[in-house]
Amino acid sequence: MWKRALDRAGVREPRLRRDYTEQRRVVRRFAVAEYAAARLLLPAALVPHVVAAVAFMHDTDDRIDRGTPDERAAALAEWVGLVGKAFAEGDSELPVLRCLVRTSERHPDVRVFVEEFLRGCEREVAWQSIADEGELEQYVREYSLPALMLTACLLAPADPGARAVFTGGCHRLIHAMQRFDFLEDLSEDVRAGRPGVPSDAVARHGADLTRPDAALGRLVAEQAELATLDLAAAACLTDVVDPSYQPFIRALIGVQRLRLEAVRRAGASLATRGSGPPAPAAAALLLREITARARQARRAGH
Repeated sequence: MWKRALDRAGVREPRLRRDYTEQRRVVRRFAVAEYAAARLLLPAALVPHVVAAVAFMHDTDDRIDRGTPDERAAALAEWVGLVGKAFAEGDSELPVLRCLVRTSERHPDVRVFVEEFLRGCEREVAWQSIADEGELEQYVREYSLPALMLTACLLAPADPGARAVFTGGCHRLIHAMQRFDFLEDLSEDVRAGRPGVPSDAVARHGADLTRPDAALGRLVAEQAELATLDLAAAACLTDVVDPSYQPFIRALIGVQRLRLEAVRRAGASLATRGSGPPAPAAAALLLREITARARQARRAGH
């Protein structure tokens, strides 16, 4: 099935097929559920390009996520140079960049968001805390949204009006996801000295991010409610994408709802442990959308 996906994606050169297959293995290791959803719910021709974009994002994050701020900034500068060289020459010594270049040739919007994402990485490297909702919005707009759009642009509608709605929905979706990312990783981020929960909200609740008490519980509940509003607004995405993408979008949003509910249930305990969606519920959701996609295909066949 993977070979067929490569064929349909127009990846026929032996070296590139090996490159895409290597990126597939990487993505399957660190994003099991997301890869399964893409593989089972998206048209085969799109899957290798989704893999290439996700692998590039992961590689970038891995390169800039270690060391002091100066070391991370130096790593980013080096990486920006390598990416620019790959696009200029149409080739690279790195398989992940060879795949990115080919995917960008087939889907030119990807390159636009590669450049936005790399600019946004400057903010990701530099930040130490989020002061308030304004700073959270800036972080999402400059870094998180371009990161999402690396793959989401592959699903974007061509019509300008629908595309504007799609981009707005993606913004609301990633705003919600970033907010509960910061909650899921709270204990780890606090240990690293980079908590992402807005500082003014922490102060307003009198919360200590290291103490699982009632004040932290109220803070988590407030942040979860704000994320719920954004997730509800993101539901517009299913109205504007091609019908063949709708099962994937519904599954994506559904998994985020499961993540959010897990955060809500964890509450103040996030001071000492992370959270994530229950695997059986995520699997059941994916199965429902696979069934829905099969019904949709049968109707189209008639």
